[in-house]
Amino acid sequence: MKIIRSFEPGDRYRFDFDLCTCARGWAQVDTAQDASWFGTWASPAERTILNFAEGDVTRTVCDTDEEFAAALREIDRWNRDHGYGPARIDPGFDPALKAAFEAVGLAEMLH
Repeated sequence: MKIIRSFEPGDRYRFDFDLCTCARGWAQVDTAQDASWFGTWASPAERTILNFAEGDVTRTVCDTDEEFAAALREIDRWNRDHGYGPARIDPGFDPALKAAFEAVGLAEMLH
């Protein structure tokens, strides 16, 4: 697993509407924390999770499908433990994206 951190000021909407769209193979990971200053997205094809929090961006790049699924389950567990859960993956209306999350074993986290 590789973690890449950067600071990218602004709000989450450039990720929502440009960088992390379903058309690009990304799904939003919904939690009760979501706001203009916070969001999480995941790409099964890239095995990457991106988190934006007040300009701080953390990209977690996983080496295997199992590691990717475990990292998303950990996000769900943390959010539940801290009152922000459950974390749910929203693949939009993209059947291929939904199938990609199912293929890595995350069907239970899908909307």
